Amino acid sequence: MELEYVKCEDYYIPALRANEEPEEPLTKWGLMRRSFLKEHRRGIYSGMMLEGTLKEHCLSIQHQAEERMDVIVEQMARAQGIDERLKASDQMQWVQMMNNIKNSVEEIVIQEIVCA
Repeated sequence: MELEYVKCEDYYIPALRANEEPEEPLTKWGLMRRSFLKEHRRGIYSGMMLEGTLKEHCLSIQHQAEERMDVIVEQMARAQGIDERLKASDQMQWVQMMNNIKNSVEEIVIQEIVCA
C-alpha cells in the first residue's frame, strides 16, 4: 500500500481520498435496504460506510429487487389470467387485480431480497 503525503509546514500529512460513489440515485428498494442495514445490521452498515461500498451494495439490491418484481408480477398475472383482453373489457377490474398482485409481490421482494 503506497500513500502519498503532502507537506504542510513541518509535517507530512497523508493525502487520503474517499472512494468515488456511483452517480445513480437510490430509489425505493435501495433506500429500504440502507434503512434495514442501519436498523438491524449495524455492524455491516458501519463496515460498508467505512469502506465506501454502501451505496454500491444498495444499488445492487435495488436492481435485483426491480428485476424480481417484474418477473413475479408477470408470472402471477399470467397465472391469474390477467391479460390485455381483460384490460380492454373491464379496466377497473384489471387495475384492481394488478394492484393486488403488485402489493403481494412487494411483500415477497421485501422478504426475499431487501431484508435477507
